Amino acid sequence: MKPQLTFAVVFLFTAAFAAADPPAKPWWPQFHGPKRDNVSADTGLLKKWPAEGPKLAWQFSEAGRGYSGVSIAEGRIFTAGDFGEEAWLLALDMNGKLLWKTQNGASWQGAYPGSRTTPTFDNGVVYQMNAHGRLVALKAATGKVVWTVDLKERFGATHGTWGLAENVAIEGNRLFCAPGGEKALVAALDKRTGKTLWTNTDLKEIAAYCSPILVTHGGVRQLITMTAKSIIGVEPATGKLLWSHPHETRNDQNINAPIYRNGYVCTASGHSGGARLVKLSADSRKATEVWWKKDLDCCHGGVMLVGDRIYGSACRAGGKGFFCADFMTGETKFRDLKMGKLSLTLADGLLYGVRNNGAMLLLSPRADGFDVVSQFEVSKTGGKDEFWAHPIVCGGRLYLRHGSNLFACQVRAE
Repeated sequence: MKPQLTFAVVFLFTAAFAAADPPAKPWWPQFHGPKRDNVSADTGLLKKWPAEGPKLAWQFSEAGRGYSGVSIAEGRIFTAGDFGEEAWLLALDMNGKLLWKTQNGASWQGAYPGSRTTPTFDNGVVYQMNAHGRLVALKAATGKVVWTVDLKERFGATHGTWGLAENVAIEGNRLFCAPGGEKALVAALDKRTGKTLWTNTDLKEIAAYCSPILVTHGGVRQLITMTAKSIIGVEPATGKLLWSHPHETRNDQNINAPIYRNGYVCTASGHSGGARLVKLSADSRKATEVWWKKDLDCCHGGVMLVGDRIYGSACRAGGKGFFCADFMTGETKFRDLKMGKLSLTLADGLLYGVRNNGAMLLLSPRADGFDVVSQFEVSKTGGKDEFWAHPIVCGGRLYLRHGSNLFACQVRAE
């Protein structure tokens, strides 16, 4: 029988470890961390967990319904959740105590109800877009509203079945988003005021659910993301479309953030959309396809680059198995059809993956497969929704979200 972190165990752990000192100055200011690559800078972590799972530092059970992750900065933890008909942002201290709670428009009650996005922290302000396209900036210390923008009203933001789910990015004074409307495929706002700085309307496509990355290739800074039909690169200073490449999926399910390495961009999408690698030209004016593999599709659990290989969970075409493939060739190195779908992160050389059913796994990658080092079952008291929030490792703690429950586990070696 697999070890379970049951409600009773959660209660005992909370009582025993709530007084533990919080980590010093942890930093995970946005979706997928400081570099938006989903790789933790933590070291000295446990290489194996106790049979019952790592110690629980605390549990917060009033995060609202949803799949939002956490961002961490200035000794605060930020997340979002839906409460009835309203969407809210929340800030906790490092011991899991609520500091403030501010509404951000209406909740999402369409397909798969609940919050989608993780707040983005920058210079004392947190930014978050709800599923309807209401973008808000709040003072991180107090939750006081600085400004709001309705992306549907301003840009005609247009989305698919599952609402708007982009985690906005910030660089300098620019906040980037992809409304996907007739007035703006991609836009930059002044992070201080919400004023529009530029828009791009070169492609007439709707928004995907993808969160952008910012990279420099050949001296050219660029924002890389996906629309519902394409992979694109945009100049952050001006909004100029540098390049685009078709990437179409059934149901326009382009969700996972792109991966960039040495002039190559890899994307993986669900519903048999498959994974694709393109090579950018030296001047960043063209993207040429290197390979496309239909069976390396991945819904929304994320694809990790570890060394020269990518790891992810097939959604449809690959038989829903956990796979590893060569980054440069797309050649499948191994596939485990029993593993199911995982949401991933990487820390201290190990993959952390939570399955849809709540099994939390610690995986050690190797050339011909992987080893399951440890596993435990996360409490399902957060509701019946699946475990889709990506795990986060920051400051020696593993953060897990299930519905209204947020868990912080101690994973630093004693």
